[in-house]
Amino acid sequence: MPRFAYVNGRYVRHADAAVHIEDRGFVFADAVYEVCQVQAGFIVDLTRHLDRLDRSLAEIRIRPPMPRAALTAILREVLRRNRVVNGMVYLQVTRGTARRDHVFPAPDVRPSLIVTAKSLDPAVNAAKYAAGIKGVTVPDNRWGRVDIKTVGLLPNVLARQQAKEMGAQEAIFVDAEGNVTEGGATNLWIVDKAGTLVTRPAGHDILKGITRTTLMDVAAKLGLAVEERRFSVAEMLEAREVFVTGATTICLPVVSIDGHTIANGHPGMTAQKIREAFFAVAEKTAI
Repeated sequence: MPRFAYVNGRYVRHADAAVHIEDRGFVFADAVYEVCQVQAGFIVDLTRHLDRLDRSLAEIRIRPPMPRAALTAILREVLRRNRVVNGMVYLQVTRGTARRDHVFPAPDVRPSLIVTAKSLDPAVNAAKYAAGIKGVTVPDNRWGRVDIKTVGLLPNVLARQQAKEMGAQEAIFVDAEGNVTEGGATNLWIVDKAGTLVTRPAGHDILKGITRTTLMDVAAKLGLAVEERRFSVAEMLEAREVFVTGATTICLPVVSIDGHTIANGHPGMTAQKIREAFFAVAEKTAI
């Protein structure tokens, strides 16, 4: 079955989807994006994703491409055309197409909107949940506003490629003080020796993940203590559990970091409990 995408007012075959070569997302990474998980025919946490999209757009002064109701209708239509039941939907908004110049284009230049979707096999994540993944630490060399979900992800790309070449599945960024920030495409959590869930506070130096936010609600429902504070690589390596969170993986155990085995080397019970309770708490929007 062919895939379909939405590009600036038109639904087109995915293979034919294109933007102008002077689209500012292509030229300057002058764009923001969101990724939503689709589970059993529902978009997960759509309201929070669109709230964050609005914030990202406002932070870099791109106007919304359309009202939220219209955008939601497009997301649903792209998912329907691609027959996605379990998978993801991706949307990207750029500042639009204009003559290459670092300063903003004229106010009448319209933002570009691109939406794609694809199916994902739930069995792939199930295998990762059962076995856990490996991580490697890398210096955090990203710009100072990673709280804005821009498409400027070159440091993340290089970090994840390094992880892959070292036989791992995630890179773990570490700041100049030796404290963990987050994963290359995830937020990172530990269960400390007291059994408390710990993650770095949401500031300019990490992305305030939507799954991270909903996990706070899940933890409250399960009666789990949560603490937002900085923690070192050494504390992470001695933790009872380490896991990463993201829209398409929810809560994924990390069982080895830099060749050091975490706890007993097997996925922990806290991550499993959170994952099992997650979809009962998360917002679900029917396609």
